[in-house]
Order: sequence, then structure tokens, then C-alpha cells
Amino acid sequence: MSGSGSSARRMERAVAQATAAGFTGVLVTPGPDLVYFTGYRPTAITERITMLALTAGREPVMIVPALERPDAERATAAVSLTCWDDGADPYAAAARLLDPRGRYAVSDAAWAMHLLGLQRELPESRYVSMTAALPMMRAVKDAGELARLAAAGAAADAAYEQIVGVRFAGRQEREIGADLAGFLLEHGHSQVDFTVVGSGPNGANPHHEMGERPVQDGDMVVLDFGGLLDGYGSDTTRTVHVGEPSPEERAVFEIVRHAQQAAFEAVRPGVSCQEIDRVARKVIRDAGYGEYFIHRTGHGIGLTTHEPPYLVEGETHPLVPGMCFSIEPGIYLPGRFGVRIEDIVTVTADGGRRLNNTSHDLHIVA
Repeated sequence: MSGSGSSARRMERAVAQATAAGFTGVLVTPGPDLVYFTGYRPTAITERITMLALTAGREPVMIVPALERPDAERATAAVSLTCWDDGADPYAAAARLLDPRGRYAVSDAAWAMHLLGLQRELPESRYVSMTAALPMMRAVKDAGELARLAAAGAAADAAYEQIVGVRFAGRQEREIGADLAGFLLEHGHSQVDFTVVGSGPNGANPHHEMGERPVQDGDMVVLDFGGLLDGYGSDTTRTVHVGEPSPEERAVFEIVRHAQQAAFEAVRPGVSCQEIDRVARKVIRDAGYGEYFIHRTGHGIGLTTHEPPYLVEGETHPLVPGMCFSIEPGIYLPGRFGVRIEDIVTVTADGGRRLNNTSHDLHIVA
């Protein structure tokens, strides 16, 4: 995923951020954080503890099960390894890497049994989730990450261009979703994380799970889809209509489109994350639909499709060039229909750049 040079820089930056925030260090367990720092993804995430310890004034060290050492050595040269054998106490071995009274930021994906084991060995140690302690740790992407995210966005765009050419009317939501997942894979995705096809009243549920409902002529249809390409995420939403929309449907769609555009135009370095949410929400509220915008405006994306930063009231972190996140306002009218438009956006030196570039016009499908 990354060379030893970039791994070393990322680890140094994490230690600096942790120190500035009053933490002794950072503990990284299998999942996106470990891939980010080392490129190492264990073949199986098991009950055997694997943990990278990053501490100021000390070389990075990772404890792994002895039987997994060969894989870890092949995956990363940026850290030293220490092992524990089956039959030994892994928490006693891991505790030797830590300050007995230390306060650590730990990966959100860490197993509870592992933290409890460390607390048993080091009862005066303390642990805080990474998202709470260092939420912006992976938020600013380097050039290689931006290229991967742009490629994932372009592949999602290509999948959308294909899906609007298939027949919707008379087919079940899950059939259309299967087509969409196939198009994502066809355009290079190695993994499809989700495809939402919310037709008619089902579109009023932002996380609707596709079902057997046949799409009908006159339906508004929300299409939300994404996954991983070369390890980095895509996530986009477009809303289409089967046949000619009613004046009300078109008006609601235009409100959402204007909200999405206004939020995008507000993106620039130094603006707080919550301000982007406020801009989108104001457009929808001023149009009389505020109570029907029921989720945050956006979320970060990278090695996972949802990660900090979050564009929501109360998130005061300033935007920084290289941050990547969704902008996805919506209006959801219970029992009737929903509309959402979503792009992935990256912050540039003087504004923002979309990584999704398909049309925001209301596409009419058959």
C-alpha cells in the first residue's frame, strides 16, 4: 500500500499528533489503520493479538503471533517485530512495549478482549479510541492516495453511466442492484461494499436495503453505491426517475441539487467541517423541507468508505488541502419518495475538486 518512506513519515506524524494531544503513544491493530501505517493486512484477523506500538523517542515495534511473523516480515520493513508463541501470555508480552501508566490512542477496530488483557497487565494504563483521540490522523491524503480515490470515483462514474441504460420499470430493486454491483466490478472495483436501490417510497429511507419491490413507472429511484478499488473507496449517489417526474418531484430534486452545489462551493481551506453542513442544510430549510433532511451532510473516505472527517454540526475541525469527503444532502418524504445527490470532494489549495463528475441533472430512465 505504501513504501517504507511514506510509512515512516505517517508514523512520525501520528506520534507528533499524539504527543501534542497529551497521549503517550498510538496502538494500531489490524484493519485500515495498520494498512495505512505498514501496508500489512493479516491473512486472517483472529483472537491472536497483533499490535503496532508508536511511541515518542522509540522505534516503531509490532508484536505478532510467531506463526505469522513470515507474512509480517514480507509485508513491512518499516517496523521491528517481536513475537509471542502459542501457550505464552500474549498480554504480558505486549505490555512490555508500553508505559505502565501510559495513555494511548488505540485503533477503533481493536478487540475488547485485547484491551481488557492489557488493562489486566497494566491496571494504571488508559486507552482512548482513535476516532475520539486523533480523528484527523488519516484525514489528509497524500498524492498517491488522491490518485487512488480519483480512480475509484471515475470507476463509480462509469458504473453509473451504464446503469442508467438498463431497464428499471418492472424489475425488482435487487435485480438493478446486482447490475450495479456487476458494473462496479467490471470497472475495476475489487470489492463492492454497498448498493442501495430505493424506489418510490423506499427512497425515503436513506439506508434502504434492496428488496423484491418492482420498480414502477413514475418512481423516483435513489442509487447509492460504492466499494474499494486498489484499496481506496468510492461512494456516490444519484437519483433518477422512471418516466416523466411530477412538478413537485422535480422541484424537490432541484432543491437538493442546489444544496449540494452550495455546499461544494463553500469548500475551501480553513472552513470548519460543520460549516459545510450548515450551508447545505440552510438551502433545504429555506425551501421548507428542513425536517426532511435527516442525516449529516458528509463523511470522510479513504481506506474505508466512512471515516473522519464528518460534515456535521459540532465538528469544528478546519478543512485542510488533501482531505476527502462526501457531500450528500437529501430530502426524504415518508411514504412517498426521496432524493439524494452525492459526490466525493477533495480540498484543494483554494477550494474543492469533485472526484465524481457525472451529471447532476435528473436522469429519466425507462
